[in-house]
Amino acid sequence: MSFLIEPEALLDSIDQYTIIDTRFELMDQTKGQALYEAAHIPGAVYFDLNKDLSSMPGTHGGNHPLPDEQVFIDKLRTIGITPDTEVVIYDQGNAMFAARLYWLFDYYQHPSVKVLNGGFNRWEELQYPVTSVVKRKQTSSTPFIKNNDLIVDIDYVIEHKDDFNITLTDARSLERYLGQTEPLYHKKGHIPGAKCFDWQQVLNSDGTFKSNAELEEVFKELNKDEEIILSCGSGVSACMNYLALKSLGYSNVKLYPGSFSDWISHPELPVETKQE
Repeated sequence: MSFLIEPEALLDSIDQYTIIDTRFELMDQTKGQALYEAAHIPGAVYFDLNKDLSSMPGTHGGNHPLPDEQVFIDKLRTIGITPDTEVVIYDQGNAMFAARLYWLFDYYQHPSVKVLNGGFNRWEELQYPVTSVVKRKQTSSTPFIKNNDLIVDIDYVIEHKDDFNITLTDARSLERYLGQTEPLYHKKGHIPGAKCFDWQQVLNSDGTFKSNAELEEVFKELNKDEEIILSCGSGVSACMNYLALKSLGYSNVKLYPGSFSDWISHPELPVETKQE
């Protein structure tokens, strides 16, 4: 898979990459930074889901709105990102937060980004080197241009979710999709018309990604000629399905960053609890 790099390959060429640690815990939001400071892959810098990969939530827009454009670009410049920079992103193990940053790099059209297959867990299992030393990077002044073909907002979803050539998807677990449980939000269920494709289905039990043949089976109900809209709770786990679909050659895939948490901030909009 072109978006993945194996730990062995990263170790062999570690100096050629800018490495970004995205570890985070939704239920303990300081833990990721603490884990990074305790031990990380040598040379890695830290990006925080709330501070760097999102902006502050408001009344609408979901729990993890996209980061402010200038703030995010400035962050990339502070770690020296140029058009020639080869980036490797890693997470603890399941790659969910790494996938969010990968999507953001695609959104800002940076050409060379990979995700560490198996994440930090696999790196440690292989007993590869770690450090607590934080290195400063040389800054850059690279311009970045967004690709707005990768994104939709709530108005677009309302208008087009039922179009014959568009499929709206939900990356949360089937239990949350059906409204059987909801640990985060005041409403249960899903956006009417959305089909459930649990993001965890793209991974093996050890946190590595499934093969393309296995992913084809996961997404066999989707049509590569259609537009696919990705949603989840707040535009994070849906990025895992973005990685998988990109690997399979789906070329018309868009993220609804606000996702279900944005949808339910509009009390007049309906929610559904049956399988679709």
